[in-house]
Parts: sequence; structure tokens; C-alpha cells
Amino acid sequence: MTASTDWHDWHLPYDDDTSPLSRRLRLVQQHINDWLDQRPDSSLRIISVCAGQGHDLIGALAPRSDADRVCAELIEYDPRNVAAARMGITAAGLNGITATQADAGDFAAYRTAAPADLVVLAGVLGNISDCDVRATIDALPRLCASEATVIWTRTRRGPDLTPAIRDWFADAGFAEEAFHAPPPDVLFSVGAHRFHGQPQQAPPTGRIFTFAA
Repeated sequence: MTASTDWHDWHLPYDDDTSPLSRRLRLVQQHINDWLDQRPDSSLRIISVCAGQGHDLIGALAPRSDADRVCAELIEYDPRNVAAARMGITAAGLNGITATQADAGDFAAYRTAAPADLVVLAGVLGNISDCDVRATIDALPRLCASEATVIWTRTRRGPDLTPAIRDWFADAGFAEEAFHAPPPDVLFSVGAHRFHGQPQQAPPTGRIFTFAA
């Protein structure tokens, strides 16, 4: 972890509904809701990696009448963001969601969360090295249950890594279900991939990625 970015203040653009961050958030929430609508299971497990204040998952679940079938863990390093997420969870009455202060770049953070039916990687792949992006995708079979979905985001700022990321997902046993690259006024992209490979057991500890910003 580095101290170059204030990850609490990073959330301020969410206050502006027209900001690129808010637009990305709505797209991620749409994918979460679409996934929930397609999964009639009575119980579903979700992991949000580097969850920040949990806006994506909390915002998607709060209006839903079936939110109680979700058991989710928000994994976040910044204690201020964890506190904000816990306040949001309480305000929304989402008893199945837990916000945990931990280093999401270490397998140890997932002891009680994996394997998950949905893994949310919003704001992760654009803040780690290219090598760690590949390593994180390769590690996902250790976090995913059978037929799990991964929703991810990444900037398309040059050099655009998203073509390679989509290939790496395929190499790791995932099939692409969606990829959104909005018009050139914004540079974010949002993807969704379904895991068709064989789930693997996660090790008790071990580095997956290190935040670079």
C-alpha cells in the first residue's frame, strides 16, 4: 500500500451525478442487478475487492426486496472507508453485508469470503501494475465458485490494457458476457466475465497484487 492517494477523498466525485465515476458506478450497479435477476438461488455469496465505501454493492442491493439472500463481504484497507461502508450498510438495513478492514491484495483477506458467486473488481485493475493485473486474473479461480461472475473496471487511458485483460480472462477459464467502452468523453470500461473453469482452493496467505497508486 502507498500513501500517494487519499482513498477517502477519492470518493468525492460520487457527489456529482454527471462525473465519470458516477457514470461508471451506475453501470457497475446495473451489472450487479442484472446478475441478481439471472440468479434465482436462495443464497448467494459476493466479494467486493478494494471495496472503498461500498457504493456499488450497497447502492445495488438497497432497493431490492430480495437483498436478504445475499451474503457479501466488502474488503477495504482504508479505515475511514470501512467506517463509511459500515454506516451505509446499517442505513440500508443490509444485514447480510460485512465491511472488513484488510489488505485485499493478500489471500488471507478472503478466508471467510471465498468462494464467491460474484466478485466485484471495481477500481482495482487500474491501480496495480500490468503484471499484477495478470496475476489477479489468474488468481480469480481461487476466489470464485463454479459459474461465478466477475464484474471489473479499467481505464482505457493509453496504452490501453483492456484487450489484453479480456484475453487473460479467457486464458483463466472465463467467458466474456459484456464489455462496455463508453464514448471518448470518458476513458473507463466495465466488463463482466463468467467462470467456466474448475474452482481452486485459495491458499491461507500469499500476495495477489500490490496497489501502485
